[in-house]
Amino acid sequence: MLSFLPPIARAAVAILLLVVNTLFWCALLFALALVKLLLPFAGVRTAIDPLLNGIATRWIAGNSAWMRLTQRTVWDVAGLEGLEYRGWYMVSANHQTWVDIFVLQHLLNRRIPLLKFFLKHELIYVPVMGLAWWALDFPFMRRHSDRYLRKHPEKRLQDLETTRRACAKFARLPTSVMNFVEGTRFTAAKHAAQRSPYRHLLKPKAGALALSLNALGDRFDSMLDATIVYPEGAPSFWQFLRGDVRRVVVRIDRHPIPREFCTGDFMSDSKLRKRVQAWLHELWQRKDARIDAVLSRSETGGASAAPGTTADFRAGADARSDAGGTVDARDGVS
Repeated sequence: MLSFLPPIARAAVAILLLVVNTLFWCALLFALALVKLLLPFAGVRTAIDPLLNGIATRWIAGNSAWMRLTQRTVWDVAGLEGLEYRGWYMVSANHQTWVDIFVLQHLLNRRIPLLKFFLKHELIYVPVMGLAWWALDFPFMRRHSDRYLRKHPEKRLQDLETTRRACAKFARLPTSVMNFVEGTRFTAAKHAAQRSPYRHLLKPKAGALALSLNALGDRFDSMLDATIVYPEGAPSFWQFLRGDVRRVVVRIDRHPIPREFCTGDFMSDSKLRKRVQAWLHELWQRKDARIDAVLSRSETGGASAAPGTTADFRAGADARSDAGGTVDARDGVS
């Protein structure tokens, strides 16, 4: 509706609505979190955790609303069919920008349980949101370099214990555990430094994913592997707020999780670690090829969505098409 405004005006409206939406819902979130903190009993947590997740779900819906209001992004999405809001999912995705989080939340909100992210420990100090993530039991991980861990091997157990404690909390109600297995956002410099074997991706790291599977593997229905592509290049958060993201392509594949990944000891079994890494490598090869194909079609002007699948993609609504769940949607009206 407001896409006719100049980019700087769209950004100002988006920022204002984001701040108002965040402060409103966080006020309710913090009030309930305080009750949970003061009354640390299992029964209290069981009663309050669904309410906290419900508040976060409504915050995401509010973000989707201002995105529709201020942007005309074309969403080319496939793979949303058959998902269960009461299911349990391990979710993985490639990571290029902070916008990735808004994209995943926008598409998966109310289709699967609330996404719970593994976050860098430094993010707990982000104003308002750091406290909100803590209240929602998002696990904060301390990232250490391989060199540091060789000198301090005991620190490896620190993240293991953090993951186990987080997963123990997740086990109380259906949860989607989100993991950016590359461990950081993609940049050309990081790609070159890693000597990554993939054209568009960094090397995947199996640690947090494998530990989560080991702790909750018997509950997960499957793994959802999301491939996010920005045909015009990964946007900064400021470009996103300005409404400069004209097209987002997302493909979601559902994979069964090998049983041995859920029962083995990833920390002590070197053979299991190699099998998990090989599994991820195979998934990453497919993802890399898919990104290549999407970008190639975009460069040649080819459409990547099936014809006749245009729909209004509303947060929380079932916008699946009859053509295998593909959606080609325009948020906002010019």
